[in-house]
Amino acid sequence: MVKPPLFPKAKCSNWAFFSPGKSKNRYLGIWYKKISYGTVVWVANRETPIADTSGLLKLSRQGNLVICSGGNPMVWSSNSTVSVWNNNPMMAVAVQLLDSGNLVVWNKNKMIWQSFDYPGDTHLPGMKFGNDLVTGLQRSMTSWKSPDDPSVGVYSDILDTNGYPQSVRLKSEILTGRLGPWNGLGFSSFPIEKENQIYSIEFVMNEKEIYTTYEVKSSVVQRMVLTWDGKTLVLQWIDRIKDWIVYATADIDTCDRFSLCGPYGICSINKHPPCSCMDGFEPRNPKEWEASDWVSGCIRKKPLHCRNGNEIGDGDGFLKIARVKVPDHTRRAWYNVSMTLGECEMACKGNCSCTCYANIDIRNGGSGCLLWFDQLLDVREFDVDQDIYIRMAASELKGPVDFLSDVNKRKRILILVLLTSSAVTLLFAAGYACPKLKKRRGKWSGQDEKDASLQMEQLDDLQYLSLHEVGVLEDGREIAVKRLSETSQQGLHEFKNEVICIAKLQHRNLVKLLGYCVHQNELILIYEYMTNKSLDWFLFGVLYLHQDSRLQIIHRDLKAGNILLDGDMNPKISDFGLARIFLGHDTTAKTKKVVGTYGYISPEYAVHGHFSIKSDVFSFGVLVFEIICGKKNKEFSHGDHNDNLLGHAWRLFKEGRSIELMSGSLQTSHVIFEVLRSIHVALLCVQHHAEDRPTMLLVVLMLVSEGPLPDPKQPAFFNEEVFRELEPLASVDEATLTMLYAR
Repeated sequence: MVKPPLFPKAKCSNWAFFSPGKSKNRYLGIWYKKISYGTVVWVANRETPIADTSGLLKLSRQGNLVICSGGNPMVWSSNSTVSVWNNNPMMAVAVQLLDSGNLVVWNKNKMIWQSFDYPGDTHLPGMKFGNDLVTGLQRSMTSWKSPDDPSVGVYSDILDTNGYPQSVRLKSEILTGRLGPWNGLGFSSFPIEKENQIYSIEFVMNEKEIYTTYEVKSSVVQRMVLTWDGKTLVLQWIDRIKDWIVYATADIDTCDRFSLCGPYGICSINKHPPCSCMDGFEPRNPKEWEASDWVSGCIRKKPLHCRNGNEIGDGDGFLKIARVKVPDHTRRAWYNVSMTLGECEMACKGNCSCTCYANIDIRNGGSGCLLWFDQLLDVREFDVDQDIYIRMAASELKGPVDFLSDVNKRKRILILVLLTSSAVTLLFAAGYACPKLKKRRGKWSGQDEKDASLQMEQLDDLQYLSLHEVGVLEDGREIAVKRLSETSQQGLHEFKNEVICIAKLQHRNLVKLLGYCVHQNELILIYEYMTNKSLDWFLFGVLYLHQDSRLQIIHRDLKAGNILLDGDMNPKISDFGLARIFLGHDTTAKTKKVVGTYGYISPEYAVHGHFSIKSDVFSFGVLVFEIICGKKNKEFSHGDHNDNLLGHAWRLFKEGRSIELMSGSLQTSHVIFEVLRSIHVALLCVQHHAEDRPTMLLVVLMLVSEGPLPDPKQPAFFNEEVFRELEPLASVDEATLTMLYAR
């Protein structure tokens, strides 16, 4: 046996060249010093064995660890190099085997390479299992080919980060099993003790890396092994009997086979046969199930109320399935680590594509949200405090259909109360405000008229309604009053539309209509007073219009001038004169008369007259860019190209320079990561085709989460020349409602 160069020795670990089992090939390995020679925990040259005893380990001047033999100068290399400096390279680099079993190459006090980054079939305490998102390094476990051959076998355990991270088993690159996602205590189908005195497990997920690691008491010797035949074992050394015992295992029964029972099937090792359909489902192919072939899975007995993912499933509910391993989510899933279970339910209920939801973390009553948007695969009963909630048709659920959490029930009751009170307020304010306004008109001073005229000149796209005055009701509330402009080509229809829409809506991000007045040719609206004019985030108001209100509303004129701010800088949506109410299952419409504001309308609406909730999403994306850039879309120009603001944002995004889109004030007052994410989401909102854009629900979820985002496609109206060609289609004279200003 040829020993490697002498470096600082480890007390608990040893390393040397060895031959495994009956093999005559030679490998450089690491094993426990005080435990039998056969317990190898890491092998350097797994794929390049040495055929004789001429192996030699060297450390180059540049810090590269090399195995050579006979006439082969490089059998294996660590591929770790540093620059030679101070003309004294031997003082610059060194190699050391730590007590943990980690082989490390140092450059002075800096680690430049470690064996822990390249695990084999063994996971040791202190090792990371997971991915480095910066370098792309994947720390996974791979089995030996056989007990005598440490080269890479057919089995591997990896941390799959396609969605919420979960540990999966591959055999020849094919998914064969899952330990499931991290649930706060461990991977969901691996036996974890809530409290123990032997080991501690940590899960880390940030923008740089995602991994798990564990530590054990100093007196405990423990390792996790992926055996050559595909078993995952946690082994612990018992000094009294001088042998390893199996402390835990993740591969013990038939139900560990991936998706044994097919879609919507559930596996139970305590039943015979082990596969059954979830409640409300039946075998897709009964004859195959009778022959114990369950792979075809199950289908619903009754269809969901949702259709094609385009409406809210008010007629659907959720069935709780307790104590299970959560379904596979490597294909279509979404997660948020901070949402409550009630918020998770609302998110799933509001999207008909959502088939299931669950908490991510099962500790302390549960937290976080995981949504599924596909068939549910690989579900099994398991002795763990993990529940899932499956979307079901109302007729498949027991008892009356009431699927809202207690918090959401209270919200619904509150909305109903507000809607009722708003109707009373409208009747009262209409009868009260009209005579008061007549009485107060003669009280304006010349300076008042001058001030009002000056404000009117500053209004952007003022056509339909104009400011008349600001007043105070008897209860002390300030009001803002809007009246029909004498030069407007529109009027009564838009006036009625706005009154009807606002009367049916109540939300903290919508401007409240307190009353209205119709007297001869006078058409007047009385609003709550907004002290800070307009423009800020308003996505929750848009989400309410599209989804959470009892009527689905498409605003059709979302722009900076229609987003107002109250005294506390809370944004509220105003001007519903062009809004469109959808009833029943309708989600899109077409009009021959295109109305809206140049710079904000979507391409399908401008060119073909088609509008839907995705039209408002497009306008929202434009507003996000205007807020971040500090410039209006239709006024943006650049010296190097003819792209408009959307095209300029797309150009910077593709070049990795999105940060340059930020205005100077944002760079000192906002978290850069959040702004960059907002730019990414905004690009998804302004994609050319409506079907590519997310719904407002998904926009909200993407903005409040930190998960991966899809790549956006090229935005519509990329070039300013296109805008100029289409500008006549969105005539300002026919299209817009004013900003609401108050003195």
